[in-house]
Amino acid sequence: MCKRPCFHDAYLAAFNRPNVKLLDPAGKGAERITESGIVVAGVEYPVDCIVYASGFEVGTTLKSRLGFEIHGRGGLGLAETWMEQGASTLHGITASRFPNMVLFNMTQGGFAINFVHMLWELAEHGAWLISRCLEEGIEQIEPSPEAEEAWFQRLLGNLGSQAMFLAECTPSYLNGEGTRSADLKVLRGIPYFGRTMEYIQFLRDWRMAGDFPGMQVKRGPKSA
Repeated sequence: MCKRPCFHDAYLAAFNRPNVKLLDPAGKGAERITESGIVVAGVEYPVDCIVYASGFEVGTTLKSRLGFEIHGRGGLGLAETWMEQGASTLHGITASRFPNMVLFNMTQGGFAINFVHMLWELAEHGAWLISRCLEEGIEQIEPSPEAEEAWFQRLLGNLGSQAMFLAECTPSYLNGEGTRSADLKVLRGIPYFGRTMEYIQFLRDWRMAGDFPGMQVKRGPKSA
């Protein structure tokens, strides 16, 4: 879990082929690229071609990924607030001072190797929130700061020995480049480290309660 886990290990046999060489950069990456190769741990390895498999942008701010800032009550910027104070949400989906905003991300939310499954569950949750507001004439929903803090404490409760485990991992986005266990602000960005289905069931039970637990609800004049 120090790195993103894969669905299966069938690819591992490829590492044993005579024309494959694995390099250990000790978590620091390649030192530099030269005209003829890659330098790792002081040794240059000649290559004919370099493929940069950089993947997707992960662990950056929403502003960076969206290309714009989200502003809440009083002109508050979401990315700026989270950078300065750390993330604060209810279930990783809604945030105080940002009414009617629904987020789909892993920050304080569910973590699943099959991310499409998690997106499906989050879409159902978001659709439920919107439909209930329309049905009941609700103009505004927003979690209370107290509910957000209670959710963060629940996240910490599920962290358990993960804090020490993550601190010992090589630096990556999963442990805030090695700072996650020491920096409370960074720690606030952890996902739900319990079981995936446990988190999903938690959302389902929350919807079944029917009264928006932990939410500040403002109804329109006709429904009040």
